Amino acid sequence: MIDPHAARAAALPCFVALSVLTLTACGTATPVVSSEDVKTASSAEDAGGMDALVAAAQKEGTLNAIALPRDWANYGALIDGFTNKYGIEVKVAQPDGTSQDELEAVKLYKGQEDAPDVLDVGRSFAQSAAEQDLLAPYKVAGYSKIPQVQKDPLARWYNNYGGYISIGCDAAQVDVCPQNFADLLKPEYSGKVALNGDPTEAGSAFAGVYAAALANEGSLDDIEPGLDFFAELKKAGNFNPVQSTPATVETGETPITVDWDYLNTSYADTFRDKNMDWQVNVPTDGLYAEYYSLAINKDAPHPAAARLWQEYIFSEEGQNLRLEGYARPVLMDAMKENGTLHEIAAAWLPAVQGAPRFPTEEQTTKAKEVVAAGWEKAVGDD
Repeated sequence: MIDPHAARAAALPCFVALSVLTLTACGTATPVVSSEDVKTASSAEDAGGMDALVAAAQKEGTLNAIALPRDWANYGALIDGFTNKYGIEVKVAQPDGTSQDELEAVKLYKGQEDAPDVLDVGRSFAQSAAEQDLLAPYKVAGYSKIPQVQKDPLARWYNNYGGYISIGCDAAQVDVCPQNFADLLKPEYSGKVALNGDPTEAGSAFAGVYAAALANEGSLDDIEPGLDFFAELKKAGNFNPVQSTPATVETGETPITVDWDYLNTSYADTFRDKNMDWQVNVPTDGLYAEYYSLAINKDAPHPAAARLWQEYIFSEEGQNLRLEGYARPVLMDAMKENGTLHEIAAAWLPAVQGAPRFPTEEQTTKAKEVVAAGWEKAVGDD
């Protein structure tokens, strides 16, 4: 794996100037910046350069994150890598929280030391946060290489990693695993089909409804058929209201899960030695891809650490760690071109037939409204 910081020498300060400059042993000057200085920095250059940003972040010493399970898209390795590289502690609140929980925490803890510094939310939630003026504009070093459709033009949020909605299945419990959404209605899957959360709150579950819509004559403009599908799934007795997690998968409580391919694929690794045969299929009848967006809280209590975290997550090291967790990094094409992509890890990804389509901000806003109004009616108790 390529480490973009590996060649950086650890410069020892030879003396501190009386004003705002620290001269390193090699004779270069690094501006001394405070958290207050960094709070409005829209790039590392605005913060005085990467060395200055690192120094300011290390002085803060802490990064407040939220809703980052260690087994989600390789966050465990990313958190450890960041801490080992910079010596900054990463505190994760509500590791199993939802995108909506993250937005609520930003508002609830505004001005407090334990407020989230950074967010990792579904794209629609990032758009909502930007509309509510909760996010700080910031361009990481690789911002220009992020595809236009995967970023906010004001750099308030941009996608970092993603994947395709897939169907995971424990072949040790299920005789024939489903290949597509149409299969999920078969009677042999009674009580077995689960989502990763509530689609009114969780981005992965929301994406599952969108994929079901595409599989049932819906479109990015019309998610209603997705609600109809889950209503039919419940009527057939196949819908399992339990939120799928690694624990429910391991115990067999959710033997079939509609979830991101990187999560379902990671289950195959996790439970290979536990008498499970976890199979993953990306359904061709509901091909839906989405990426998760990263952003900085405008009122982050640790603004330098927040910006340094973004730089790390979007670095070649961070992007390859995503790939090792079966997630598709947003800079994958750019890294493939410049030869820095982990090709072996890329080969582990599930096969996909067809090209993904991404909803616009207007489409996701409308879809969220439809799901919020109709989900409980579709799957709630009669």
